[in-house]
Amino acid sequence: MSESIVSLRDVNKRYTRGKQSVDVLQNLSLDIPKGEFVALMGPSGSGKTTLLNLIGGLDKPTSGAITVAGQRLDQLSSGALSRWRADHVGFVFQFYNLMPMLTAQRNVELPLLLTRLTAAQRRTNALAALTLVGIADRAKHKPNELSGGQAQRVAIARALVADPTILVCDEPTGDLDRKSADEVLHLLQTLNREHGKSIVMVTHDPKAAEFASRQLHMDKGALAESA
Repeated sequence: MSESIVSLRDVNKRYTRGKQSVDVLQNLSLDIPKGEFVALMGPSGSGKTTLLNLIGGLDKPTSGAITVAGQRLDQLSSGALSRWRADHVGFVFQFYNLMPMLTAQRNVELPLLLTRLTAAQRRTNALAALTLVGIADRAKHKPNELSGGQAQRVAIARALVADPTILVCDEPTGDLDRKSADEVLHLLQTLNREHGKSIVMVTHDPKAAEFASRQLHMDKGALAESA
C-alpha cells in the first residue's frame, strides 16, 4: 500500500458561538495515499471545507490526530503550523485571490518572498511555474487583463511555485464556465498524473469530481466513499 500523505484518526471539530455548539466533524478517520487526487463532495454544511482546512493546516481539530506529510498538525503551535503550511501546502481558492496591482509573474512570486531566494531566482521560478500551467505568455499581464480560466491558472502556478507536498483546492472551478473549468481540471489531473502531485479538492460539481482518482462524499460530518 502506498505511503499516506494524509492520515486522520478520530477527528472531531466543534465550533462554539456563545452558548451554542455545533459539531461539524465527528470521529472522522481518513487515509489519502501519496500521489492521489481526491475529490470531496457533499451538500453545504456537510463539513467538507472544514475537513479541507484541517488538512491544509488552516484550522486545528477539537480532538483527534491529523498527520500530513509526516507531521502531526494537531500538536503544532500556531507559529509552527504557519511555517509548516508555507513549506508543504499550495492553496487554490474559488476566487483566485490575486493581487490586482501585480502582474501574473509577481503574483506567482509572492510565496517566494518568505524564502532566501534572490529576486532573479524568484523570477526564474515564477516563470517556470507559469510555463508549467501553460500561461507564460501572460506573465506581464495583471489580473484584470486575464480571463477567469487564465487567472485560475496563475493561482495554480502560485500554489505550485514553492514545490508544495500537497495541493489543497477549495471549489477551484466554482467561478468558471464549463470550458474554462474543464481546462483547469485537466491541468490539475496532469499535475497529479505526470508530476505526482497529491491533490485534495472540494467541489459541488459532479463533472469536476470525475477528474479525481477517488471521490469521497460527506454528509453531516461523516465520510462515505464513492465507487
